[in-house]
Amino acid sequence: MRARLSLLLLLAALPVSASEWIAIPAGERQVHTYLARPQNGEGKVAVVLIHEIFGLSDWVLSVADHLAASGYIALAPDLLSGMGPEGGRTPDFADRNAVTSAVSGLPPTQVSADLRAVAAHAAGLKGVGAIAAAGFCWGGSGTFSFATQLPSLAAAYVFYGSAPDSAAALARISCPVYGFYGGNDARINATVPATVEKMQAAGKVYEPVTYEGAGHGFLRAGAESGASEANRLAHDLAWARWLELLGKLAAGLPTAVEEGTWGQAKSR
Repeated sequence: MRARLSLLLLLAALPVSASEWIAIPAGERQVHTYLARPQNGEGKVAVVLIHEIFGLSDWVLSVADHLAASGYIALAPDLLSGMGPEGGRTPDFADRNAVTSAVSGLPPTQVSADLRAVAAHAAGLKGVGAIAAAGFCWGGSGTFSFATQLPSLAAAYVFYGSAPDSAAALARISCPVYGFYGGNDARINATVPATVEKMQAAGKVYEPVTYEGAGHGFLRAGAESGASEANRLAHDLAWARWLELLGKLAAGLPTAVEEGTWGQAKSR
């Protein structure tokens, strides 16, 4: 309870952030993306958020707002852009079952291209010196996969997602991967020991943390009314850890990525 009260007091003291909806070209597609910025409009770290299997929900937007209020730029793409009824996106599907079915059926190559386009857009934003990725559930696994595809990624934050099975894919990762797992999430947790072994064998940084008693989806569930004490505590501890890791990443950035130089650091 004390930890949760401390977090709530901290959030109340955070500056107001600014947000907007933008359309990011990805080949012939337009990726509808929620962009949240700190109050001053700049941030040294931009985080690409990969949504759950439930699509781009209001909860994901709240995560973006939280990051922006904490001093980071957040971009949350709707990976169902153009895939809904009449070319719509997540809100245009009939119900949650239709959304989860559509997300499950997204072509991996399309998801990768969309995320690359969003990351490239983030790299061109003023003041940005590093691009990170974070995802939840389906998006947690997607974040691990994205880390194998984008050498310029500075960090990957995987919330209750599994890693690719391929050791060759994991060997392509060039950034640290930080895992956030619930103790009562047997399906995902069963994959962690093998991932630890493969990442160690490949000489990669992988730091998983398991929050005892928490279930799958605790970052969302822990913020809801009536949440279990384990989920609430995991929610608060995970947020604290995530923001600490982002702070360390930002603190180590003397340079920024400028527009048109994605993947190449240049001094301003």
